[in-house]
Parts: sequence; C-alpha cells; structure tokens
Amino acid sequence: SGLSREPRSRAVEQVHLRCTEGSLEWMYPARALRVVLEPNLASVQHTTVCIKPASDFQGASIYVERAGQLHLVVSEAEGARHHHVSCFSAHMPQRVALFLQASPQRDISRRTASFQYELLSNQGAAGPDVKKMALVEAMCRPCDNVELLMAICSSDFVVKGSIRNVSHDSENHMSRVDVSVQKVYRQKNRIFQQEEGSGEWRGPIQTLLQCKVKKGGGDFLFTGNEHFGEAWLGCAPRFKDFMLVYQAARERGANPCEF
Repeated sequence: SGLSREPRSRAVEQVHLRCTEGSLEWMYPARALRVVLEPNLASVQHTTVCIKPASDFQGASIYVERAGQLHLVVSEAEGARHHHVSCFSAHMPQRVALFLQASPQRDISRRTASFQYELLSNQGAAGPDVKKMALVEAMCRPCDNVELLMAICSSDFVVKGSIRNVSHDSENHMSRVDVSVQKVYRQKNRIFQQEEGSGEWRGPIQTLLQCKVKKGGGDFLFTGNEHFGEAWLGCAPRFKDFMLVYQAARERGANPCEF
C-alpha cells in the first residue's frame, strides 16, 4: 500500500518476485514502485513477459526498464479501458524490472493498480512488435503427430467437443471460440462448466486473431494451456483424425501417455 510509506519520502520502493507467474496489487498508489521479476531458474528459456491489468486497474502506469530507459507498457487510461494482455521480450531473461509510476491524485480515494504476470518461453515469438500481441505461445500452424500425442499428456486442458460460435476482437487481436463440450478428459481449473438450465457443458477458448479460426462442423479434440485464468488453444484436430493417430501410435508402443 502507498499509505504505508513516509509522506515525504522520495525513495522508490522495490519488490522482488521469484515466481514465473503471479500477481501484484498496489493499493493507494503513491510515487513509484519498482517490481523486479527474477525467478529462480536454472535455464534461461523464459524470455518473454506478459502482463494483464485487472479490470479495475487505476492509479498508475506500468513501464518496463530497458538499458536504463523506461518504455510504457500499460497507461492508466488504457489499463482501465482494455484489460488485454501485453507481452514484451526480456533482454535479461533472469531479471526483468517493471516500473509502476503513480498518477497524481487530488484526493485519497481508494485506487488499486493490480495485474497478473507470466514469464513464457520464447518459442513461436511473432516479431519484435508484441505490444498488443496476446500470448507468444499461441501458434496457428497445425500440430504434427508427435506434437499432438504430447499435447494430450502435457496440456492444461483436453476436451472433446464442437464449435458453437467464433467471435473476433480486432482491436486486441484476439478470437474467442465457444465450445460445446461432450467430454472433459482434463482441465486445470473450472473453465469448462455445466450450465444449470440445460445441463450442457460449455467453455470459451482464446486464440490469436491471426490464426483465422472459423466455425466448422464435427467433433474436435481441443487441447491447450491456461494463461491468466483463460484457456488458450493449442492442438485441435478433428476427433476422428486424432483417434487414428493415437491408435496407430499405441499399436507401435509409441504413445507417450495413455488416453
């Protein structure tokens, strides 16, 4: 809380966060806060940082430090208006510094600058301009058989279902796939839920607009990972095609896990 600081202090308070994902809530923002992300990692593969402001984000702007310069990532006005995900590459993978600058306030009413963050691997990064990109791990190309067999083992969610609707958000470069679910094989959190009235299982899956997802008939096996409490699309073959791949791999003893 900014209220816990000495009123006349001009020092910048520092916070060190050791996790690869988490959240920070700064109440009554005052002056500035420096947030250093330095996870205890032996590898240096986590080289992209994504942050998502809360829907009620206000009272500060977020910058990233690069070579002694501050670059704006989320302005106060933008954070309150669009709580989309912003990503940027980290020049020093094991130490990323964010700078939160409090906005001038005329009163002491409660404001909260809160956001979630994740450090992601740099696979599939789509160029240097990732200011409005969603998540660098989302890839549009079809998965090959090896990737598909691994996806059912390692994904945060694996569900069989059909596409009810696809909606596009051109401003934030995102698409949302509404899925009617026949069977939930795995899910990390309760993104896919049973509706009270109809008893039908449904859930939304996010992907990038550039993937050009369209509504198609038939059953699919949807796999992917969760980021910021949302499901992000990974491999999504037609279910019958997946079963052919899986059965062939199982007969050869090449399936990495039982499905």
